[in-house]
Amino acid sequence: VQLQASGGGLVQAGASLRLSCAAFERIFSRYHMGWFRQAPGKEREFVAAISWAGGRTYYADSVKGRFTVSRDNAKNTVYLQMNSLKPEDTADYYCAATPWKNEVPLLGSSYDYWGQGTLVTVSS
Repeated sequence: VQLQASGGGLVQAGASLRLSCAAFERIFSRYHMGWFRQAPGKEREFVAAISWAGGRTYYADSVKGRFTVSRDNAKNTVYLQMNSLKPEDTADYYCAATPWKNEVPLLGSSYDYWGQGTLVTVSS
């Protein structure tokens, strides 16, 4: 599965961005999708995840209420809407995919496919 993330940029605190992750996979709908981020000098961390059909979503506490993950299986794309951005949200953001399983994984090690990062920089 090839994944291509886009939508990052430089914004001021309080602004919004929407990240997109396009999957070049005929059966995209059979994959759970996740978003992770890695800030300079820090470990990669979980941000959000969505089940294969979009019925279940999960968020890190640090983004709950500000970020929304969604997907359009007809377009083979998963989105991360980020509102009320804070400087601490600055990071490279990665999308990841894993074939359907009963549980939606929240650990990066459970994902099989990764896109390249898209950089989000939030200035204060």
